Amino acid sequence: MNPVLIVDDEKAIADLIEMTLEPFGYDCCKAYSGEEAADFIESRNFDLILLDVMLPGVDGFALMDYIAPTGTPVIFLTAKTSVEDRVRGLRAGAYDYITKPFATEELLARVEGLMRHTGRRHQTLCIWGVEIQPETRTVQKGGVPVKLTPREFDLLMVLVYNQGVALYRDVLLERVWGMDSDAAPRTLDIHVCRLRKKLGWTTQIRAIPKIGYLLEAEP
Repeated sequence: MNPVLIVDDEKAIADLIEMTLEPFGYDCCKAYSGEEAADFIESRNFDLILLDVMLPGVDGFALMDYIAPTGTPVIFLTAKTSVEDRVRGLRAGAYDYITKPFATEELLARVEGLMRHTGRRHQTLCIWGVEIQPETRTVQKGGVPVKLTPREFDLLMVLVYNQGVALYRDVLLERVWGMDSDAAPRTLDIHVCRLRKKLGWTTQIRAIPKIGYLLEAEP
């Protein structure tokens, strides 16, 4: 799978997007101007470009002329909210148009929807006897479907893409429930408990005292 290119001149927003996507298995590159983005696009392939409109120098609309021949899907992320700007972005060839400020949960859902629609995430993940299809959000164990809630699936994906890494409770809550959620730590504990039971991972998901949880990496 190729990385996602994030193009935004505001470093804090670019970092937030990266923090939203990376726990779900998306490698990210960041560019802070149209010229820098063009250099990246010339030298490597991307599965998706998240593109701000108001960039220094070459703006996002102008950059679309450079991106279009590559066939790389684009989602605009911008503070320009007028209908005219939305229409202009979509007519330029963008797959989607998200206005700032945006909820990270919505961004992730839009990205995953694009990946499913364009067939850019076909790999099956296999770990500890469990088969996971990220594009269809389905799980099987021993050929038998395992029914997970959307939150349980999101939690599973964060753990799977960070195997062997102890994840703080706050990080898990933020990644799965969102930055503005008021979900309590006990909510996380209940979801971990249900995952262990449904997947038979009684020892694979380990509680780390004073930190959070860790999914053991397969040997």
